[in-house]
Amino acid sequence: MIVGVVALLLVLAVPLTGGSFQRLGEIPVRGWVLLPIALLLQVLLFSVLSDVPAWLGFPVHLLTYALAAVFLWLNRAVRGVPLIALGAALNGVTIALNHGTLPASEWAVRTAGLPADKGFSNSGMLENPTLPWLGDIFAIPSGLPFANVFSVGDILVLAGVAVLVLANSHSKEPAKSQN
Repeated sequence: MIVGVVALLLVLAVPLTGGSFQRLGEIPVRGWVLLPIALLLQVLLFSVLSDVPAWLGFPVHLLTYALAAVFLWLNRAVRGVPLIALGAALNGVTIALNHGTLPASEWAVRTAGLPADKGFSNSGMLENPTLPWLGDIFAIPSGLPFANVFSVGDILVLAGVAVLVLANSHSKEPAKSQN
């Protein structure tokens, strides 16, 4: 949720920083349909459907990362995309090694005021997680808007979105698509 909110704020910052939405619109985007499919599957998996069993949730969650990875690879020449890809890769590898769930620290979950156990989830406290330092170890405290947990990968994704939106909205020439 916080990634989407910050991304929206970055887009709103374009005119405030002298950028141009037209320049953003000129960025060549390849395989664009992959990203909305991945996002739709994640929304269905974690927000719409309830009590998804892990045997189904795990492969679908990995599929969403695979779709996003192909999209990012196709658009790797666009400024900001390599940083987004690095953050997504850190999250994706950690999720894959933890059977479909990004491990969350107890401190972060408690600080954000989230429930400790809710079945298969994109983020949750795990017993003996692999790469726990790449999991959701940061938190926006409960009581603040958009209280939630987030990871190093999420921070890199947001940094990449900032570069993508702000640098490309100020550039005279959008990044060229690779053949």
